[in-house]
Amino acid sequence: MKMTGDIFDSIINTSQDCVFWKDKDRRFIGVNQAFLDYYGFESADVLIGKNDEDMGWHTDPEPYKQDELAVLAGKSTYKVQGKCIIRGEERDIIASKRPLSIGNEIVGLVGSFVDITDVVRRRNKNDGSQVLYTIEDLRKYKFFDKIIDEISLAEILDPLTGLLTRAYVIRFVQSLIAENTPFTFTIIDLDNFKFINDTYGHTAGDKVLTSITKGLVEFTDGYGLAGRFGGDEILFIDLKHITKEDKVQFFEDLYGSSNVLRKEVYFGNGAAFVTGTAGCASFPEDSKDFNDLFSLIDKMLYLGKNKGRNCFTIYNEAKHKDIEIRKIANNGIFTSMHKLKQDIENEKGFEKKLLKALPQLNDVLQIHDLFYVTDDGKMRAVLDKSFCADASDLPDVMEEDLFSESTLDLIKKRSPIFYKSLTSNGFETVLISRIRKGKTTKGYLVCAVKRSLRIWQENECAILFYLSELLAEEA
Repeated sequence: MKMTGDIFDSIINTSQDCVFWKDKDRRFIGVNQAFLDYYGFESADVLIGKNDEDMGWHTDPEPYKQDELAVLAGKSTYKVQGKCIIRGEERDIIASKRPLSIGNEIVGLVGSFVDITDVVRRRNKNDGSQVLYTIEDLRKYKFFDKIIDEISLAEILDPLTGLLTRAYVIRFVQSLIAENTPFTFTIIDLDNFKFINDTYGHTAGDKVLTSITKGLVEFTDGYGLAGRFGGDEILFIDLKHITKEDKVQFFEDLYGSSNVLRKEVYFGNGAAFVTGTAGCASFPEDSKDFNDLFSLIDKMLYLGKNKGRNCFTIYNEAKHKDIEIRKIANNGIFTSMHKLKQDIENEKGFEKKLLKALPQLNDVLQIHDLFYVTDDGKMRAVLDKSFCADASDLPDVMEEDLFSESTLDLIKKRSPIFYKSLTSNGFETVLISRIRKGKTTKGYLVCAVKRSLRIWQENECAILFYLSELLAEEA
């Protein structure tokens, strides 16, 4: 049988290894289908004529360049272990390469590689990888029952968390829509996950992910399936909690006694208290289209982050239909500060300025009322004139001009009188800013909320601190 171009293409494109060939300048000439699938390309046009550096596939491209130059000089390599960046994640591969020659002239190179990330991680036993769903678990669902005998479990599950991969969790959702099966769609984002990675390292980040996902799957056993959408974002498809009442109860349990999204996670070099923000909507009640449904849960997630994170937001058409996320996003901290200054600069008197500032604070901080403490040590409310509580030892907790805490533990220890006033009124989290003129303390602004473990964001702290400075002349 004579080798033809069609036969060559058939052989190359049925290989499960990623195959590529390059010219003598290390520029891609062609790749096979497995290569395209691995990188998620629809065609080879995006890389023809480019080299590895152009594609940005290596954190340090120099060793790979020198390896290919050696091949172009006549050396063949076999099963050399390396790394490449695929969809933002560094993966382990082994590659083999050899020269391409016409007569005695080397005109390029041909190579192939396979991904061994899962093998390396399990061999090193330091990634905390886990398997959270068995074949029997997945077979309960029509979509997976149809395909589970044709593909491996390893292909369906994310190698680190053990959840469904992004591709399969989305295909599962789309299958439910096609079958007209009601479900609640939730996206969960771990709060300040980047800070954990940057502070303690990616091994700690992996431990957080595996711990949270394991707890989530155990808590939701029998309700539906969860998948890793990317990074620290998780998708959960709930086939049980569809009505508004059921959804509220589910999330209250999830954020309450379940120890899933509010938990201390320990790792080798420290520990972190981990929380999550969730947004959800239901099919077909809220939307009958996948893209629109996903847009709704993404919008609810954003709203949850905007009101302090560590909370859940359930889509309500009457309440959320006309919300424009872009408008909220564009309303940055400097815009808020400028508007705040404009709002209060023409008002005379401390309390009138506070009253004028309150709508802006409600919008940024998502609070119902603002409290202030003056020289007499009493905490008063801007709106509720009947409110008065003892905050005489509040200064004992104020080592800096700004104090924020997701719990009241430090206040309980240092300012027991103030702590008692807070807890007796149902407050569980506070943000405090000192009103100071020169070196003299003129009072304090207090944001107190009846929601446990609220995480105060930088923009929220900044706007309260800025208001304190604006009020310093009036206090």
